[in-house]
Amino acid sequence: MKIIEGGVCAAKGFTANGIHCGIRKNHIKKDLSLIFSAVPASAAAVYTTNLVKGAPLTVTKNHIADGIAQAVICNSGNANTCNANGIEIAEAMSDLTAKALGIRASDIIVASTGVIGQPLCIDPIAAAMPALVEGLSTEGGKDAAVGIMTTDTVMKEVAVEFEVGGKVCRIGGIAKGSGMIHPNMATMLVFITTDCAISPAMLQKALSGDIANTFNMVSVDGDTSTNDMVTVLANGMAGNDPIAEENADFAVFMKALNTVTVDLCRKIAGDGEGATKLLECRVTGGKDIPTAKTVAKSVICSSLLKAAMFGADANWGRVLCAIGYSGADVDVHKIDVSFRSEAGQIDVCKSGAGIPFSEEEAKQVLLRKEIEILVALNDGEADATAWGCDLTYDYVKINGDYRT
Repeated sequence: MKIIEGGVCAAKGFTANGIHCGIRKNHIKKDLSLIFSAVPASAAAVYTTNLVKGAPLTVTKNHIADGIAQAVICNSGNANTCNANGIEIAEAMSDLTAKALGIRASDIIVASTGVIGQPLCIDPIAAAMPALVEGLSTEGGKDAAVGIMTTDTVMKEVAVEFEVGGKVCRIGGIAKGSGMIHPNMATMLVFITTDCAISPAMLQKALSGDIANTFNMVSVDGDTSTNDMVTVLANGMAGNDPIAEENADFAVFMKALNTVTVDLCRKIAGDGEGATKLLECRVTGGKDIPTAKTVAKSVICSSLLKAAMFGADANWGRVLCAIGYSGADVDVHKIDVSFRSEAGQIDVCKSGAGIPFSEEEAKQVLLRKEIEILVALNDGEADATAWGCDLTYDYVKINGDYRT
């Protein structure tokens, strides 16, 4: 298995494009993206747990109820959420896309991201559709990735190559996510494509199983968005025997999918609104997986800890504090805490109590762009990892006038 270029266009049969259609006032920002499979594909998705859901999620869920889709259309700049005509607009986006591509509207995944409660006009999307479709290419993955960005500062894509049943397969993805990101699915918009042949049921099983340890373990600000989902299209053009059960081929596919999703998790967490650092909390020695995951998420969600990481302050007490109120059944007198980065590792807590360490050395460790928070519960064999970012002045600046 190896990392390759291409994003959502790395797999056979997929093309993409992203353009500016006029939803955004800034004419240099792309705001409409399209991903297209040359043939109908198995489709799977997971959706936000927020009770307030964007209209596109409702439409997409209905469209892929049969486990089949062939294209993804997504606009940025407007979430199409809490609008009286939201379903109508989302269906219109699907109809326009289907007509332009010559496929069924029910085979379209539709998504929107941006401001909530602002009416979305279909006119700019309709006007731009011919150019959007005409520009589809195997080189268009990056344009599509840029077109779904909101407050993101960097484009997020990844792809890997792997082998199933003697056939070379590829899987790639793009993501947007910077703010309103908090565990329990969904946490952002992610579109994944693969040419591996796999049944819709097994594709859904793979995705649902993977997010529990990837996208559900990311938090930027504690807010769960209304519009977020992760979708996967698998068109089978690699030519492998279709994966229809849990076997060795399914395990390989799961590993490839996880490689893509973990990479996107790290990119999303590291690009949190106003963030300067990627935080990764690695918990080991939990009595069971739920305990380890609860601890990891609680630590990564702590505003006090996130602020300390911004200031490169080795305030390890905030780690224990977050564990203490997490609700996890742990023995605080067994816990060890360390901080690690490319500058080295500094141990700061042993058996639930502070130990002597160099503040200057700790500061050098915490000044790096990627920080690992290592928590050893010493109470079992379960491990878990969560991803987040530091909390900075710029987070407030960005969200203080996000709508206006």
